Amino acid sequence: MPRFDSDANQDERARTDVVDHGAMSTLEEARRRDAADPLRRFREQFHFPRLGDGEAIYLCGNSLGLQPKAVQQIVTEELDDWATLGVEGHFEGRRPWYDYHEMFAEPVAHVVGALPHEVVVMGSLTTNLHLLMVSFYRPTSTRYKIVLEANAFPSDRYAVSSQAKFHGFDPADAIVELAPRDGEELLRTDDIEAWLDEHGDEVALVIFSGVNYYSGQAYD
Repeated sequence: MPRFDSDANQDERARTDVVDHGAMSTLEEARRRDAADPLRRFREQFHFPRLGDGEAIYLCGNSLGLQPKAVQQIVTEELDDWATLGVEGHFEGRRPWYDYHEMFAEPVAHVVGALPHEVVVMGSLTTNLHLLMVSFYRPTSTRYKIVLEANAFPSDRYAVSSQAKFHGFDPADAIVELAPRDGEELLRTDDIEAWLDEHGDEVALVIFSGVNYYSGQAYD
């Protein structure tokens, strides 16, 4: 227990001691858990930007993650296979390109909770969204609206907008972005359902993220 100079300042000194001790305990606990984390070893496999005098604490994973240290060698190997094998690299390279996607099926299946034969690794998210919308967005003159959440990832919004234009509609009219109520951070499921109950006859496509990148809300 701390020792105090007088009864008059005992409460204040006690509060200060508790706050400092709490902060120290929190930092020590964080360091202890970090040292014991079984995933800690993966940290050494990435380059960290250096800003100022030390490494950056890098949290920007959704736009551009850290570069793996192995990436330069692997890219060089692929370029070498291209240079020496040409089109035969599809079948004869160190990592043949033709069925390259198949090697990811099993590990990705663990991530998404599916069986390996139920998943396939494809191109970028935006490309996949276009492929989905080419198949499923079939607007008519009266049923053409696309519903998505407000603050969707920008490239998602651009893809949706281009699909509306492709079919001859004005995105300002065709796209409906559902937002949280004033003063609230999350979009209520009841509000989504209520809007669809009222305007569903105008809707050709509903496309929501699993998790909104801006707010972190996971949708039902």
